[in-house]
Amino acid sequence: MSEQYKINISSEEPLSIQKAVSRLKEDLRLFDCKSALINSSNRNLLVTFTLQVQPADITGWLCRQTVYPKLLWTNREKDFSVAGIGAADSITFEESGNNDASFHQFGLAIASKDPHARYFGGFHFNNLETQDPIWQQFSSFSFILPLIQLTFENKRFSLTCHLLLEDCVESGTKISAINDALDRVVSDFDCSTMKVPEFLDLSYNPDERTWIEQCQKALQSFSTGGMEKIMLARQTVLEFGNSFSPLLFLLQYPSPQNAIYRFYFEPTENNAFFSFSPERLYRRDGNMLLTEALAGTCSKETISGSDNEASEALLSSEKDIREHKFVKDMIYQELLKICSNIDMDKDVTVLQLNRLAHLYTRCTAILKPEFQDDSSVLKLLHPTPAVGGVPKTNALEHIIDLEPFSRGWYAAPVGWVSRSASEFSVAIRSALVNGRFAYLYSGAGLVKGSNPFSEWEEVDQKIGEILAITRMEV
Repeated sequence: MSEQYKINISSEEPLSIQKAVSRLKEDLRLFDCKSALINSSNRNLLVTFTLQVQPADITGWLCRQTVYPKLLWTNREKDFSVAGIGAADSITFEESGNNDASFHQFGLAIASKDPHARYFGGFHFNNLETQDPIWQQFSSFSFILPLIQLTFENKRFSLTCHLLLEDCVESGTKISAINDALDRVVSDFDCSTMKVPEFLDLSYNPDERTWIEQCQKALQSFSTGGMEKIMLARQTVLEFGNSFSPLLFLLQYPSPQNAIYRFYFEPTENNAFFSFSPERLYRRDGNMLLTEALAGTCSKETISGSDNEASEALLSSEKDIREHKFVKDMIYQELLKICSNIDMDKDVTVLQLNRLAHLYTRCTAILKPEFQDDSSVLKLLHPTPAVGGVPKTNALEHIIDLEPFSRGWYAAPVGWVSRSASEFSVAIRSALVNGRFAYLYSGAGLVKGSNPFSEWEEVDQKIGEILAITRMEV
């Protein structure tokens, strides 16, 4: 179990990134490893050097950096954002197997870490899937404690370095690695000259005819009683003239006002997974749990309507209300296993986005003492019926059988975790960029009475904003 040693570097006023880098290097030079370890009650010591800096474009800053891995997280409320480069520490699991085994290993790893250190990363949607080669750089789960991170929190910006020590013998090597990364930090945020390269081709996996066939097979399983709901996904493949920084998708996202999570993970150059998800899997603060049901979708473009008209269409749609009820009821029943004092909103509301609207129900609960860890919550809540199905196990089996690709990190939990708190979104509205190719993922929830042709159109709408970025460059 590690322990944290904080060094908050004071200054009369927030510094520029360039001056902050110089101050951090000076404090690293003066750091007394022996004194820090003597005062530590544990062998593993996490030392953080933090300095307040002037307001910055966090995504633009990250785009200019050349240290990998890179990561970014912005919560839905837009009051907490982190851009990280390099890895002071990592938690990675490479083995295949069922999700519960993967989450168990994750829980064991987190239990040994500093209670306040935040690790950022994600999981495979289904660790039983045989992964396509394009997901080679994305482990069963992979989480990073950034070597250097730029943070916006509590209305302040800060620049932080993380130094993880076991003894003073290795401190010189690790401090040198931080200094090397600080030497490569680019203080300029201007990415205006960076462009998405020439767009060459678009294809679908599956194509529309095969999609219709898959949906019909799923609908048949409803009539036989084996399934009540399933979410099927599609992979949209974009080909470009040459490789490029996937961060351009975040920089050029056309609906910055949307209430969404922004997640970005780039383990190696030009090979990244990112998500613009409206859906929270859960937020945990100690034993307090916040989760939600998000299912049932209306496209404002399809109905040529306003926010109010989209709300009316959703709240009067028997199919969407039924789909949402599946998700809401299952989440409630699952939470009974590990929570007390469950408070599920009685009224369904509507979450408004730029192009889409979703039925939304909020839920708060208190975790029972024996389940106050992320492993327990992940095992219970993932996958939600909104991205898996009902019953859960049958849905996962059908998804493997019906979908002609592996989901990788798509629709899986992504976010940040510490021993004391965590937050995960569901990685929908997402894409994997691998060199010259971008693989966009989106899906549609099927229940009895669903129309496969309408669901194809819904899948198109859900990736509309990502596609709009490439079309601006065509």
